[in-house]
Amino acid sequence: MTIQRMDNVLIVVDDLDAVVSFFVGLGMELEGRAPVEGRWVERVIGIDDVRQEVAMLRTPDGHGRIELAMFRTPKAIGPGPKDAPVNTPGIRRIMFAVDDIEDVVARLRAHGAELVGELARYEDSHRLCYVRGPEGIIVGLAQQLG
Repeated sequence: MTIQRMDNVLIVVDDLDAVVSFFVGLGMELEGRAPVEGRWVERVIGIDDVRQEVAMLRTPDGHGRIELAMFRTPKAIGPGPKDAPVNTPGIRRIMFAVDDIEDVVARLRAHGAELVGELARYEDSHRLCYVRGPEGIIVGLAQQLG
């Protein structure tokens, strides 16, 4: 048996509104938002007395999803600095292919995002950059050239 697809990536956040706004500004679509609690979720994630709010976003093509979860109880536990550098172990970034990288960076800056390094060109194939958004989330952007 093989996997069928990657369904979504979960990001635990403290400010759900700000992070949803950031990803919608990137071009993702909000599928839904709802409270999640009860014994079934406690059994799945292995934490008792869970109350959280979850938002699901999808890419415009419908194939990629990001699930955002804000824990009301118990409060989320931070693993380290929010603005950890890109070489910190763990999931460091999510990469998106974009049509106009400068336009996307400008839209994300309106949501408080900042470039991690700079917008760079890789040979004659791509323009790339990393952007740090709310809560230290790093998003990679790649625009194919030609």
